[in-house]
Amino acid sequence: MRAWRVHAYGRPSEALRLEDVPKPEPGPGEVRVRVAAITLNYNDLDGILGRYRTVKPPLPFIPGMEVLGEVDAVGKGAEAWLGKRVCTIPNGAFGGYAEWAVGAPAATFEMPADLPDAEAAALYFPFHLAWLGLFERGRLQSGETVLIHAAAGGVGSAAVQLAHHVGARVIATAGSEEKLALCRALGADVAIDYRKQIFADIVNEATDGRGVDVVFDSVGGEVMTESMRCLAFNGRLLLIGFASGIETEDVATLTPRPLMFGNFSLMGVCHAYVDDPTAFRGQTGFNFPSHEDGVRVHEQVLALVREGAVKPVIGQRVRFEDLPKAFDTVEDRTSFGRSVVLLAG
Repeated sequence: MRAWRVHAYGRPSEALRLEDVPKPEPGPGEVRVRVAAITLNYNDLDGILGRYRTVKPPLPFIPGMEVLGEVDAVGKGAEAWLGKRVCTIPNGAFGGYAEWAVGAPAATFEMPADLPDAEAAALYFPFHLAWLGLFERGRLQSGETVLIHAAAGGVGSAAVQLAHHVGARVIATAGSEEKLALCRALGADVAIDYRKQIFADIVNEATDGRGVDVVFDSVGGEVMTESMRCLAFNGRLLLIGFASGIETEDVATLTPRPLMFGNFSLMGVCHAYVDDPTAFRGQTGFNFPSHEDGVRVHEQVLALVREGAVKPVIGQRVRFEDLPKAFDTVEDRTSFGRSVVLLAG
């Protein structure tokens, strides 16, 4: 099969090589997907650049943490998945930039046949992560106010739509007039250009000094620190990701004073599913939701899509052969929504 592999870390246009490699075989309890579409993630970029410590397989490796396709082979115990159209996270959160990928049923969800490949591929990660952050961790309610950073991105655009749908007031940040217009179209009540304005000042002015109930922060770094000035009493700051630089994931940047005197909560949010959360916690010390939790979220998101209440936002569609070039807009921060790579046939 064809796959994009990294032999030496670097920019995707330089590091990725299209090669013929053996087709993977599913082990016990695993599913193999014939890939129809791939979505690009910031974590993929960090992995290709060699700066992602969480997922760092030995070189050479196939990046790619999210695919859509049909299950064409299964291991023992996963027979019920055979022939189904699914989205999945490949084993280890890499291996997806290929014509076939192997994953675990815990991170696999069925996709309806009437949803086109690009839209189906763009739906999974952003809406599951946004739901986990806003509702499971942030407990966002109708009538509350939420500040969503990087609101024109894949996850941010999903969060704007979900928050608007439940009746929250949405304040969005983005980095261009085009992106701000997108945020407003998706339901943002206030849109702030963080490159031209001090977002905390605008947020506090827009809330009459009260602050917001929830901050949805997928940027991290200085944005996280500045967001603390935006929180209301009993507010919740959701730490979703580190688009400003993954290296800050392991840098001590928080001092206790603003957290204590601010009377708000700092909450971590990590999207992944496991079969047995209790056993997984015993092995790793980490808390992840179960596959059944994911099924519940997935069904509710699909219902909203069918109603027309939300939709995946796709910024670009490219061919498999052009995958490295698709990272250009991701790297220079001009991309919006999801970047989807479509495979022929």
